[in-house]
Amino acid sequence: MDIRWDILAEYAPFFLEGTLLTIGLSVAGIIIGTVLGLVIGLGKILKNKFLALPFSVYITFFRGTPLLVQIMLIHFAVVPLFLGKTHAIIAAILTLSLNSAAYIAEIFRAGIQSIDKGQMEAARSLGMTHVQAMRYIILPQAIKRMIPPLGNEFIVLIKESSMASLIAAPELLYWGRAMQGQYFRVWEPYLTAALIYLVLTLSLSFLLSRLERRLATE
Repeated sequence: MDIRWDILAEYAPFFLEGTLLTIGLSVAGIIIGTVLGLVIGLGKILKNKFLALPFSVYITFFRGTPLLVQIMLIHFAVVPLFLGKTHAIIAAILTLSLNSAAYIAEIFRAGIQSIDKGQMEAARSLGMTHVQAMRYIILPQAIKRMIPPLGNEFIVLIKESSMASLIAAPELLYWGRAMQGQYFRVWEPYLTAALIYLVLTLSLSFLLSRLERRLATE
């Protein structure tokens, strides 16, 4: 296997640009997805089954359909519906956020339901409303338990952001495909992209393990 270092040097600025966009897409996706996921997760555990139904349908749709289909629908149908024309980066952020929200909603639901029901009853007996008990008693404990699965979701999101290359968002894999198309080389673009993804995910795993140890309770 002969590696052409000259084309790697030529594409280095593009890979850097693509890496920054990959990180940006993933961070935007996890932030928006977490906010939406909290709302959807709380909606799904409503006691009124009729009110909880739309949230369950949302989770079922986004977890039950391929991300590739979702990104195509949003890129070619949803974004043009609102903006008049499509936009690859907006479509990528929207798709990653909506998809991530479905998985994070289940993380929130599981985290909240893992807290002993007696704590909610104790908080209510002290005069707290349901919202106050959830905000000051249940959620702080639940969030500590959610950190590992939320970290895993962030790592998954970094890898799934590669789907944005299919709609021409200039992220990391997009530039790998561009190099492959220009020089008809396979090893250089895809091995480089794989190594960068590996560095990103391993770095994030290290930071998350440090955060988990810091927040660990006896």
